[in-house]
Amino acid sequence: MPENKKAQNEQPEVVWNDSNMKSLYVNATNVVGGREEIMMLLGLNQAWSMGQGKVNVDIAERVVMTPYTAKRLAIMLAATLKAYEAKFGTIDIGVQTDASKAPAAKPAAKKA
Repeated sequence: MPENKKAQNEQPEVVWNDSNMKSLYVNATNVVGGREEIMMLLGLNQAWSMGQGKVNVDIAERVVMTPYTAKRLAIMLAATLKAYEAKFGTIDIGVQTDASKAPAAKPAAKKA
């Protein structure tokens, strides 16, 4: 096989540079999105009791990405959590997470 055809079929090597990396602990998240971007808000909930009527979350970071990147992130998170639960047991967060039982998403309206 010629070199240029071989190179077109192979994925590039990804080199992760962590020289400017910082770590951030979050225990509260929210995700909002529009047609062209998805925003993930990451913050810290400092509530001490579960029965509070109001919980303040200090937003530390806002991560903005394309829907394509968000989809890849969702797939990677799902695979990572599946492996975690296989090793350590199911994580019960108190809400229904089975997508097969959730209402179907409405298709996007087509522009004329």
